[in-house]
Amino acid sequence: MRSAKKRAMIVAGVMSGTSADGIDVALAKITASAGKPKIKLLAHHAVSYSPVLRRAVLAAMDAKQTSTAELARLNWRLGMAYAEAVRAAVEKHSVKLDLVGCHGQTVYHQAKAAPYVGRAVACTWQLGEPALIAAELCVPVVSNFRPADMATGGQGAPLVPLLDYVLFADPKRMRVLQNIGGIGNLTAIPGGGTASDLIAFDTGPGNMVIDALMERLFQKKYDRDGRVAARGQVLDGVVKPILRESYFSRRPPKSAGREQFGAAFAADFMRACEKAGGGPSDAVATATELTVESIAVAYERFVRLLNNGKPVDYIVSGGGARNTTLMKMLRDRLDPMGCRVAVSDAMGVPSQAKEAVAFALLAWQTWHRLPGNVPAATGARRAVVLGEICYG
Repeated sequence: MRSAKKRAMIVAGVMSGTSADGIDVALAKITASAGKPKIKLLAHHAVSYSPVLRRAVLAAMDAKQTSTAELARLNWRLGMAYAEAVRAAVEKHSVKLDLVGCHGQTVYHQAKAAPYVGRAVACTWQLGEPALIAAELCVPVVSNFRPADMATGGQGAPLVPLLDYVLFADPKRMRVLQNIGGIGNLTAIPGGGTASDLIAFDTGPGNMVIDALMERLFQKKYDRDGRVAARGQVLDGVVKPILRESYFSRRPPKSAGREQFGAAFAADFMRACEKAGGGPSDAVATATELTVESIAVAYERFVRLLNNGKPVDYIVSGGGARNTTLMKMLRDRLDPMGCRVAVSDAMGVPSQAKEAVAFALLAWQTWHRLPGNVPAATGARRAVVLGEICYG
């Protein structure tokens, strides 16, 4: 029987997000400290999905119809990919691993209950077989983080706010941590506040629509440095009606995914851009504007009033932080509201690594039988220990 006594551990956090572009591994040393854990990032290692694996992942995410055999095979194939990515990180950086926290690849996330076979059901599903990862690496693996929160009335997302609080809470200044992955999500922490004082929710599409249009129109995985968006013109008549949709006005907690902003949304978006007279570059510029405006609207409606007009540190992470055009547009939009926009790299956390670090921390919490969710963020009735442990 393992001990619940808190100890320092080397933990690998493994994340593959809704952009489905690959795997991020964060190697972190996590130590028990007074009040909250102390985290030292040792290394970050990124691995791209092979083209064939990425196609399989995207097909599973957006599938109108698939087979149980296909999903079962993908679950095991992703387990292999995660194990290989962690092993490569460990060998490259010469660390002795104690634990793995693997988020897995979300193929479906329905945060709100809907009728199914006579009952109202909410559900979530992340693929990546943990038994295979544990067997390959010979260390315990914590996975399946979201269901415990959902079982207590939460949305299973966002789960990064605990890390945001541990790393970024400031005794005086409000800090907003904005992740721009496939989906955008923010955590707002009042100056001097506790974890129960924070607000966190998904702001809407991050890179997801931009990436989909780049794939369809330019046969590229993403808009490198925002170069295509920089050449285009924003079609305001496309963005404004979308921002009037109910998701953007719904009060937090709330979460989003490919179910709202995936392939079907991107196809409708592209048709709207064509109808407005825009070319391919204009469509990408307009998708970039949608991301920026959805972030700004979320801040303006749900966060800004909490800070009484004081300056805010607005710290961006995720793949979107590398999009120069998106970041310029975001600074231009948020600066008049008193937000000082920065990238998390400047504060010691590489923007691409942050979510992987979060799942290293959540695994450490689970191993020590400590809660990992923040009910103020997810809407859960109480704080709960997250995940399931598979022993190596």
